[in-house]
Amino acid sequence: MTYHLKNTFRMFSLNSNKKLAAEMAEVLGCELGKCSVTHFSDGEIQIHIEESVRGSEVFVVQSTSFPVNDNILELLIMVDALKRASARVINVVIPYYGYGRQDRKARSREPITAKLVANLLEAAGASRVLTMDLHTPQLQGFFDIPVEHLIGVPILTQYFQGKGLEDVVIVAAHNGSIGRARKMAHLLHAPIALIDKRKFEENAIETINVVGNVQGKNAILIDDLVDTGTTITGAAKALAENGAKAIYAGCTHPVLTADSVKLIEESPLKELVVTNTIELPEEKMIDKIKVISVAPLLVEAIDRIHNEKAVSPLFE
Repeated sequence: MTYHLKNTFRMFSLNSNKKLAAEMAEVLGCELGKCSVTHFSDGEIQIHIEESVRGSEVFVVQSTSFPVNDNILELLIMVDALKRASARVINVVIPYYGYGRQDRKARSREPITAKLVANLLEAAGASRVLTMDLHTPQLQGFFDIPVEHLIGVPILTQYFQGKGLEDVVIVAAHNGSIGRARKMAHLLHAPIALIDKRKFEENAIETINVVGNVQGKNAILIDDLVDTGTTITGAAKALAENGAKAIYAGCTHPVLTADSVKLIEESPLKELVVTNTIELPEEKMIDKIKVISVAPLLVEAIDRIHNEKAVSPLFE
């Protein structure tokens, strides 16, 4: 597919998603803009944009994944540099929005850090945010600028459709994943089940129950992200104990901290399917982890934004 880019179009990549940004540029048929990110001896970040962006519509690709704080500050400094260089529109492409889980006051005297990051992006000069699978869709309301919120379920669904699995059941990894599970179940015309985790007393052992029939079925666990791996592997063990024939899992964001990769390797999971919203280091690329690219989806969204076409068809 050929994309029509105006002379004012510019796309830059910072440090968190260089491979994804390069793939996006290749699909778009453009070159990434030239900029340098260096550090002073005390660790301060310095950014220099090495070409004119005056009057341009700019897209900056940067996930706010590990190292989270460095990547957020890089993005904020880049946005400020673009604003001071007279860029006309500054679109921040954040495939993974860090701090998204801190979206409410769960206890007294806690911050709402997801809102703070939104405020910082706006104060720096961002014109629009393009992101994928926010931890909760309500995070869009933290911004007073346009937010284009893409979802990963259709991409994951397409992958599982290609495997030709029969007797499929879609399993929500926890209560917060029910919406995603329903979406995939609708697309695959499959039933749904739920992992129900409960702790009846403060120091009691957490119990995991499976709500729904998984006996003899190919179970697909769905979630927005995998971090420590305890939730997804605990759910996989519960499905295996309840007679699931084969257990797969899919998520958009492979955060994969601590011993998560080891837990996945040793779990009953046959395969964990993730996307490249977060760039995985080589040591985490085990055989059980399959990475699919979101570059075509992000590129389609960028083209629609740039050419002032509706983005809503991509939300389905």
